[in-house]
Amino acid sequence: MPNTNNNREKYTMGERIRLIRDNELTGETKNLFEAVTAMLGRVPNSYRVLARVPLVAKMLIPFNAVMQREGAGSILTSKIKEMVIIKTSHLNGCRY
Repeated sequence: MPNTNNNREKYTMGERIRLIRDNELTGETKNLFEAVTAMLGRVPNSYRVLARVPLVAKMLIPFNAVMQREGAGSILTSKIKEMVIIKTSHLNGCRY
């Protein structure tokens, strides 16, 4: 039976939650993406999802910045943390 619901949001393959796209940026979300790009050099999909609730995303930027560096109460080195991020991304089929 064909889907007749034309109001459904469009998802890309693998998406469960629709990501905020660059052409949808306004106000707070635009500022958020600029800050994340300055910190990481790109906007990961996790922040594209978090952008649906900009306040939560803004709270996580400093937390992520601290947690990805040496110290901050962590016993893992930055190199190990980056390896975990890369492995997790690979296992989840991320394209970056």
